[in-house]
Amino acid sequence: MSEPVAELVIKGRVQGVSFRVWAQATATSLGLRGLVRNRRDGSVQAIVTGPEERIAAFAEACRAGPPEAEVESVERRAAAEDALPELKGVEIARTE
Repeated sequence: MSEPVAELVIKGRVQGVSFRVWAQATATSLGLRGLVRNRRDGSVQAIVTGPEERIAAFAEACRAGPPEAEVESVERRAAAEDALPELKGVEIARTE
């Protein structure tokens, strides 16, 4: 059985505050794989895969974010396995 893939959309003051770098480090420390990117609407998107309990821990950490962030919401939904390219770690991707 493959591991779950989750998409998180983090809204608030999350761009220009190093949120992507923080999210990359946080997800990596939890042993997740995936990508993090800014979105044109001002939010940050993370698509990650790994054990469910680690994805849940990452989602919870995103509710606080780095010190300069002001997170208003974290929306989580299941994502298709093909939403992620073959990655070994967590990459910062181009803005979507």
